[in-house]
Amino acid sequence: MLNRKLQTGYKPSEHFKPGRATGLFFYSYAKVSIGSHSIRMKWYGLVFAAAICFPTFAQNAAAPPVTAAQGLEQLKNRQPQQALATFQQLLQANPNDVALNLYAAGAALDLYQGQLAVQYAEKARQLDTNNWKVHTTLVVAYAIAGRVSERDAEREVLRKFHADPKAQDAMQSNGFLIDMFPVKQYRVEAVEYFQPMGKFHIYYRFLIRNRDGRRVWTISDESNDFDEKSWEQAHAQQATAGERQFQMVGEGTDAHVDYRMFSGKPAYDSVKAQVLQILNAQTAPFPGETQ
Repeated sequence: MLNRKLQTGYKPSEHFKPGRATGLFFYSYAKVSIGSHSIRMKWYGLVFAAAICFPTFAQNAAAPPVTAAQGLEQLKNRQPQQALATFQQLLQANPNDVALNLYAAGAALDLYQGQLAVQYAEKARQLDTNNWKVHTTLVVAYAIAGRVSERDAEREVLRKFHADPKAQDAMQSNGFLIDMFPVKQYRVEAVEYFQPMGKFHIYYRFLIRNRDGRRVWTISDESNDFDEKSWEQAHAQQATAGERQFQMVGEGTDAHVDYRMFSGKPAYDSVKAQVLQILNAQTAPFPGETQ
């Protein structure tokens, strides 16, 4: 596996660690963050009881209030449904809190509830239009909701942030989480890079995680210069039109698989379709699952 620190804007499941983009997530991941600021709160449960000799009345204990910290802990413990309920309760009292809306969107994304995630992420955008983390959340939300044109519009917004010297978090990021989807027992996190990464020129990377959130395999869409030169000589017209030759490569613990090659332009949806074919054809456990 290539040893690179992936920095994306939003990261699902590992997602709420503040950092440079990478949702999408997170998370891919991947350094990712969500929300405009971190919230640290403590909560205490106070139990009251009153005893009167004649007659005796027992008063119920007061329920402890929920907190954002509690919701984040639930996400950390892979309890997105409980986390979503916590953030929704908090939003009843603070509907205009940007961070809470982003946290709620992140919990909805963990549940693959794209339209609900869009609702909260769009509210956050309404409150803080120039927040890079809002847009890294929106791109994943639109992807899961199947709203392709809006997803692609957010991708362009992220590229503009990346080129803006005033947006330091975005400039220092090399990519962002564009999508998240289930295949069989796996969760797949798709990362798009602003520029092809490394000597192998990786355009997209798909992180395959098991039910515990542990990465067990990676599939990359790459176009290395060595293969590209010979391809360009044989396909001069296509190369002039901006097309390249690509390889779909799988990597894991001490394992490497060359799946297939294709030529053209690296449109995300066509690359995702190939990844789905590869994963659906996979019958044996990935090397990372046997560790």
